[in-house]
Amino acid sequence: MCAMRAVQYDRFGPPEVLRVNEVPTPRPGPGEVLVEVHAASVDAGEIAFRAGKMRRFTRAGLPRGVGGDFAGHVAAVGAEVRTWQAGDAVWGVMPHFAFGAIADYVAVPEQRLARAPGNLSLLEAAALPVSGTTALTALTDKARLTPGERLLVRGATGGVGSVAVQLGKALGADVTALAGARNLDWVRELGADAALDYRTTRPEDLGRFDVILDMVGTDLGDYQARLTRKGRMVALAFDTDSVLTSMLGTVLRAAVRPRQVKLFSNNPSPGRIAELTQYAETGAVRPVTDTVFPMTDVAEAHRRLEAGGVRGKYVIDMRRS
Repeated sequence: MCAMRAVQYDRFGPPEVLRVNEVPTPRPGPGEVLVEVHAASVDAGEIAFRAGKMRRFTRAGLPRGVGGDFAGHVAAVGAEVRTWQAGDAVWGVMPHFAFGAIADYVAVPEQRLARAPGNLSLLEAAALPVSGTTALTALTDKARLTPGERLLVRGATGGVGSVAVQLGKALGADVTALAGARNLDWVRELGADAALDYRTTRPEDLGRFDVILDMVGTDLGDYQARLTRKGRMVALAFDTDSVLTSMLGTVLRAAVRPRQVKLFSNNPSPGRIAELTQYAETGAVRPVTDTVFPMTDVAEAHRRLEAGGVRGKYVIDMRRS
């Protein structure tokens, strides 16, 4: 069997544990599709897994791969696959909690794929699948955002936040974004009606919101207090300094006020991924790529992600050496 390159780590720790290894190229089983990956993105949520902070919540052994979404071309299909054929341009997400998209090839169930947007290059497209489907599910299924409602996006410059600002505007909301001072004009360009510096804006300085989308994970009680009587908060992040305590606290909030506080782990359906293709092709949502790295620089991408300040997503170009 031919070998391929894949980014993996065989122990928990800092970005330096990431290595480009040679591993066997997977073969698609029944119902699976083998995709030659053109590009993949680096997801902020993976940092806690790599650092070992989520080891209690996953049974996957070591070594582990990284990367949750990708764009590329179908290389081969397994038995019973009728939707795709070799050469199709696709984008998609890895199975739930099964990372490994930063590799030359991935074999995934056909339900994890959709047609890649025709108006985007595969390099551009790779920034969207995980972030885009997360924002879509949060605002449409969980929050049920409606035109005219006030939406607060906390953590508006990251992968999910930058999509949520665009999507919130496309859904007819009045969007307020919290971001760093240097990014305020940039967030307004994405569609925010108001952009405020999170360092100098206290929760009590804000008005009331019908929907709050939180990608930060701290001070949730203070922001929950800014909801209207029928307001909804979707919590999508945990405090990385105390993951377990933060997670349990958010789960408790959702249990006590299920109509007000909502959380979920993104596991998009084929229809949701295809819906994202439509949003991208209409221009309602566009990918935001901060920096493109070669595969050999994935550790640097993780270091920068941990340092903060990313605009959108870091993307790994599998075709750059």
